[in-house]
Amino acid sequence: MEQKTAIVIGASTGIGAATAEALAQQYKKIAITSFRHPEKLKEVQQKILAQDTDCYAETGDAGDFTFVKQFIEHVTEQFGEKIDLLVNNAGISYVGLLTDMDEMDWKRIIDTNITSVFNTCRQVVPYMVHAHKGRIINISSVWGNVGASCEVAYSATKGAVNAFTKALAKELAPSGIAVNAIAFGAIDTAMNGHLSLEEKTVLEEEIPFGRMATEKEAADFIVTTANAGSYLTGQVLTFDGGWQ
Repeated sequence: MEQKTAIVIGASTGIGAATAEALAQQYKKIAITSFRHPEKLKEVQQKILAQDTDCYAETGDAGDFTFVKQFIEHVTEQFGEKIDLLVNNAGISYVGLLTDMDEMDWKRIIDTNITSVFNTCRQVVPYMVHAHKGRIINISSVWGNVGASCEVAYSATKGAVNAFTKALAKELAPSGIAVNAIAFGAIDTAMNGHLSLEEKTVLEEEIPFGRMATEKEAADFIVTTANAGSYLTGQVLTFDGGWQ
């Protein structure tokens, strides 16, 4: 069996953690990182190792170019220079009026949600180009497609992820590398934990499928996308239960 390598950014909790664990069934080398919850990142690493898959974990800020450069260097030292899959899942939200945001709030969400995608792709793409193959999946949101009131900054960053994905896909297609984004709808993760029971009920009533998706369902769709042929590229795939 081919010893494939996957990198998951933002893998300590939620969709990222579920994805890293799901990929361990197909990839024998997995590298994970996150900025917050180092103890949970360690737990994810242990679950992957228990599946007889090698796992390298490192805590750091994906929005920091220097950290990402060092992280990818460490990954290639550990696993070699063949990187088959990159999943960009680092993300934070800001719920509130635009006029209540300050400069640091704006910078934080920009760095985490879109600068991180540039940082990781900038470091990983040369290895994929050299191998003339690879998959990049950027995690986006339906709000990047249609925008959300009181989530202007979040919507803007996810719209940027979508445009970044389409442009990079055109750039890398001649090298056999597929780049896609997944625009998730409402997923039952900690990011949506601020919702009250009443707010969650109202939200789920708006979704034709009648509920939020689970982290496992989101992770399974990421794995499915990773397994698609390389001709599937430059797409923003919506996974939202028919919501938007």
